[in-house]
Amino acid sequence: MRVVVQRVKESSVKVDKKIVGKSGYGYMLLVSFTKGDDIKVIDYMVNKIVNLRVMDDDNHIMNKSILDIKGSILSISQFTLYGDAKKGNRPSYIKALNGNEASKLYDLFNEKLSKFVPVQTGIFGADMEVSLINDGPITILLEKEN
Repeated sequence: MRVVVQRVKESSVKVDKKIVGKSGYGYMLLVSFTKGDDIKVIDYMVNKIVNLRVMDDDNHIMNKSILDIKGSILSISQFTLYGDAKKGNRPSYIKALNGNEASKLYDLFNEKLSKFVPVQTGIFGADMEVSLINDGPITILLEKEN
């Protein structure tokens, strides 16, 4: 599982020119799954994300979590995180989990994440337009292999 965590002042996602999800101060996540990912991997990632200390404290030091600041999350499915362009110029997505399995894991991931912070999402598999104001900018790549 791979997750790109971006600290944002705000973020939103549109499908067919309509906003379907948004967040305020917190994170915008790009989320991807690969073969072998399971509930253990999801639990690890949820715990890592909600406890990640990249939010500023009163001294402008990245020392707080999204829980501490009562932030929110916009979660976007992004199978292209498993794109491999080592050979040639056209990425291979063979390591990305198939859509049916990935959709189930993505729903479970967001369900578990929403037990800690408010979570909104895009639409799995849709053509989405994502907007964000990256704060910092702070961008972290998290990866967990099973």
